[in-house]
Amino acid sequence: MKTKTNYIKSSSYEAKVGEVKKVLLLYSGGLDTSVMLKWIQDEYKAAVIALTLDLGQQHDDLKAVKKKALKFGAVKAITADVKEEFAKQFLVKGIKANACYQGDYHLSTPMGRAILAKTAVEYAKKEGADAIAHGCTGKGNDQVRIDGYILTLNPEVKIIAPVREWGMDRNEEIKYAEKNKIPVPVSLDFPYSVDDNMWGMTWEGGEIEDFHVVPLIERFLTTYTLPAKAPAKEEIITLQFEKGIPVAVNDKKMKLSS
Repeated sequence: MKTKTNYIKSSSYEAKVGEVKKVLLLYSGGLDTSVMLKWIQDEYKAAVIALTLDLGQQHDDLKAVKKKALKFGAVKAITADVKEEFAKQFLVKGIKANACYQGDYHLSTPMGRAILAKTAVEYAKKEGADAIAHGCTGKGNDQVRIDGYILTLNPEVKIIAPVREWGMDRNEEIKYAEKNKIPVPVSLDFPYSVDDNMWGMTWEGGEIEDFHVVPLIERFLTTYTLPAKAPAKEEIITLQFEKGIPVAVNDKKMKLSS
């Protein structure tokens, strides 16, 4: 198992070993960030503060996530409730803009990245952290989004993206976690991971990423009722809008972050 690769850091904002002493890690408690918590301590010899955001996740036990971060070496674990801000400052704009990608994807993860970065910059300053670490993969545009957001808000902060640095693939991460007795919500038999917030859930891993295979959604899509298992009786609901924003369901007033 390789835990380092030949990746060469060419950007001035990328933290280097020996130049940071305290790292703020955006921590979800999933596979990547669970492994990162220990990896950063070992590779950078730095103290790690875990920051977990409450974005209205439907499946996470945030108290358990905080407890896990402290158990595996975080010097401090912070849970920040940003549901109201996420709804009012981010989702409202997405709703009014009909923001979506290729017609069907309503940008739950991309909009979540924006508030993740904003909150991380705020807490990094508050906690005196030298760098911010995140778990965005090295193969997608998530890393570009979150790096760009962070640097726009604080051009001086350093960034650590371990997935760009280490030589582990997903299966090797699982083995790394097993070797270090780190519990993670995935296994070689269940290789999926989820990004979850009040606007939606996105899944990756396993056959989902193989265009030649139909995803086995009944294995991983456990938070929602699958259409095949939904009640046969139809129901009509009424949404009430004010200035382009939904405010009531069936005449019952509700907050956007409800």
